[in-house]
Amino acid sequence: MKALQRFIGVGFGSGLLPTFPGTWGSLAALLPIYFILLTNNIYLLLAFIVLCSLLTLWVSAACEEQWGKDPSKVVMDEWAGQAVCFISIYFASDMTYNLAVLGAGFILFRFFDILKPLGIKKLQKFEGGIGILIDDLLAGLYALICLKTLIFIWPNF
Repeated sequence: MKALQRFIGVGFGSGLLPTFPGTWGSLAALLPIYFILLTNNIYLLLAFIVLCSLLTLWVSAACEEQWGKDPSKVVMDEWAGQAVCFISIYFASDMTYNLAVLGAGFILFRFFDILKPLGIKKLQKFEGGIGILIDDLLAGLYALICLKTLIFIWPNF
């Protein structure tokens, strides 16, 4: 069971890539997020966020036991946070637009997740799964605010 938890925790292997595991995990998360966004169903995206969040909480103990406190290999929290960035983002029939929005959301999420400004860093003080997860959810929220602002200011983005 612990091996399964660790496999899920590392984002089905995406967190095991040698450098920048959080970036690789966030990038891997874009695949299911993309197909969810094609449905333009916010409830499906919310379910994905809840599922990834619950999985992060479930796998945290096994992953921390194996790799230490808040291991960088664990990227299921990035999957949840990356998805938060796209709440209320709707896709058009234009593939170029969709890829631009995905790319911008990815960059914004990574910016907030790596630099951890505006109180994000303080959230890492929490122990266990909550400490692993909550900073990524807030990074996703900040990225969402920036992405929505970007789309509002530059509608043909």
